[in-house]
Amino acid sequence: MRKEGYADRSVLRRVPLLCRFADFASLHGAIDLRSAAAQVDKFAAHWVTRHAASPGSTGSRPKFLHEVRSPVRQMLRLALEGRVTVNRTRLGFLLEAEAPGFIQYLRTERGLSPSTIYSYLHHLNWFGTFLKRVGVSRLGELSPPLLASFIVDCAPRLSPTSRVNLCCELRVFLQFCHRERIVGQDLRAAVEMPQVYRLADVPRSITWDEVRRMLETVDRRTVCGRRDYAILLLLVTYGLRGHEVAKLTLDDIDWEHERLRIPERKAGHSTAYPLASVVAEALIAYLKQGRPETADRHLFFRMFAPQAPITNGAVSSRVAACLLKAGIHVHRPGSHTLRHTCVQRLIDAEFPLKTIGDYVGHRSSQSTQIYTKVALASLREVAMGDGEAL
Repeated sequence: MRKEGYADRSVLRRVPLLCRFADFASLHGAIDLRSAAAQVDKFAAHWVTRHAASPGSTGSRPKFLHEVRSPVRQMLRLALEGRVTVNRTRLGFLLEAEAPGFIQYLRTERGLSPSTIYSYLHHLNWFGTFLKRVGVSRLGELSPPLLASFIVDCAPRLSPTSRVNLCCELRVFLQFCHRERIVGQDLRAAVEMPQVYRLADVPRSITWDEVRRMLETVDRRTVCGRRDYAILLLLVTYGLRGHEVAKLTLDDIDWEHERLRIPERKAGHSTAYPLASVVAEALIAYLKQGRPETADRHLFFRMFAPQAPITNGAVSSRVAACLLKAGIHVHRPGSHTLRHTCVQRLIDAEFPLKTIGDYVGHRSSQSTQIYTKVALASLREVAMGDGEAL
């Protein structure tokens, strides 16, 4: 735990808990580490029942359960697999017993990437939980009304784009089940695709004055502040996506030629940018007085143990936290807020859309067209112009 960067107080708090788990697992018939792993949830529930209501206890029950399970599972991973950090891409499939081979089908026949497969499993696990809640034990019992009920149940918590993804993934799953004779009929037609209109949304950007306010709230005297400041500058200067920042490595910065390389873009290509002086200064400050000493070549790391590279979700969370601290309110704040702000800045400077698309890594010019809706100066000129001439 010390090697992974845990504080002494965390070690002293967790070790007695692990000893109690060892006694509990032994009492319930565990004979080795693998059989003890099956007792983690029972132990957590037992511990919460005994201690959650004790004087001085704080937090909700789910949070308390997580605080009990986490150190036990971490110790078991270290003992059984030789690693401490969690592989966040590993996700169980609740319908694996009913539809064996589906994950392999996605990986080999459809050629999907691990992140796309993760999205499939995430949404289909919702489907499995829904079926269990309504008392359906076999996929052979599926019907159009049941599928429609599931879509209606999920729709309120999803954005329009996520609803489309959910329906697409469910249709692929139903096609696989029909092909493998798990269900008697092809039910894909029962999942109606929601209507989504191109250019229907307005990009959620902020003004350049608000960018300055946000940057001023970052305390660069702290390690976290130096890291966050560098991340914010990368996002707003180059219009990077959250996952592109999270995947940056030390090898992507060419100090000699003052270049920043983005090797893994969404469109499958790479981009090289001139390394702006303000960005370079922020990166140097973080590298000298913030980045942990490690053999891992990733650029940005978590502030809390276990020591691991930052994730794209954490990048968006830090942007949202900085916006909130600055008192800037925007719909769905995150890393894309600053990406949209970068594009808005280029639009205001009257760069051609093709140039802007190339700069931010758009594969198609259609992805850049939505920003014409926020070219306020041009739209104002059109609105106030001579109607007959127009």
